[in-house]
Amino acid sequence: MNYPKISIVTPNFNGGQYLEETIKSVLSQNYPDLEYIIIDGGSTDNSVDIIKKYESQLTYWVSEPDKGLYEAIQKGFDKSTGQIMAWINSDDVYHPKAFFTVAEIFNLEGVNWLQGVPSTLDEMGRTIAVGKVKRWSKLNYYLGSFHWIQQESVFWRRSLWDMSGSKLDTEMKYASDLELWIRFFRHEKLFVTNALLAGFRIRSKNQLSLDYKEAYFEEATDKIKNEVNDIISNEEREILKQIKKYNLIMRKLRFKLLQRIFSSIFYRKTNKKKESMFGYPPMIIFDRIKQEFKITT
Repeated sequence: MNYPKISIVTPNFNGGQYLEETIKSVLSQNYPDLEYIIIDGGSTDNSVDIIKKYESQLTYWVSEPDKGLYEAIQKGFDKSTGQIMAWINSDDVYHPKAFFTVAEIFNLEGVNWLQGVPSTLDEMGRTIAVGKVKRWSKLNYYLGSFHWIQQESVFWRRSLWDMSGSKLDTEMKYASDLELWIRFFRHEKLFVTNALLAGFRIRSKNQLSLDYKEAYFEEATDKIKNEVNDIISNEEREILKQIKKYNLIMRKLRFKLLQRIFSSIFYRKTNKKKESMFGYPPMIIFDRIKQEFKITT
């Protein structure tokens, strides 16, 4: 099997409590062509000592002040050369053999952007929840259903990164991942697989993604509005209006039978256009007989 070079970036600032667990989850993959980069923002805790412990296994690392999370990630990607790219924050982890799964899936024709099953860890590192496999399209984003594309479980090709500008929006404080997904959606479908790739850690305090959740969605909503105004065609805009109207009516219908009838009528009229215009991708599943991943509808 072909093993494309995988570039992983970990941004960190005073994340020494979980940093070593994150590093181990990357290095213990034992992937044959791994490029691992850590960008530390000038930590004052034990982070640098932890990084130095593993520096012989790192492609690059630095500890210096930066302007925040997304500038650190951008610095890392600027140093990277791999065909497949991803980042993982310094409290999250990759599941065992995740990179081999990623490599096999990216060898399938047409896969340029991938998300695994979302999973959640507690402070002890236990997997406490595994989400449902859900297909995504830019339609989901335009309708505001965008917050469960789990960043740490997402991988993409460098060609898609380059096509989308080769950069994160470092001016954003919270939702630069979402802004990147928007740009990706202009060019590619997001494939999903029913395999576990990474886990998001939920902490009791001092967690940016949870402490500033409302600010995240406010930033995200502004970006969505700009995208809808600037990018989509009149036909796509009309489909969005129809779907929003459908969702509103469904919330008002109390009886399940009426919901089913209305849903059937609506989707007979719009589903073909919706599928072609907004690009729902097929699933990637594991064939237990052949012991390999395959694309399926």
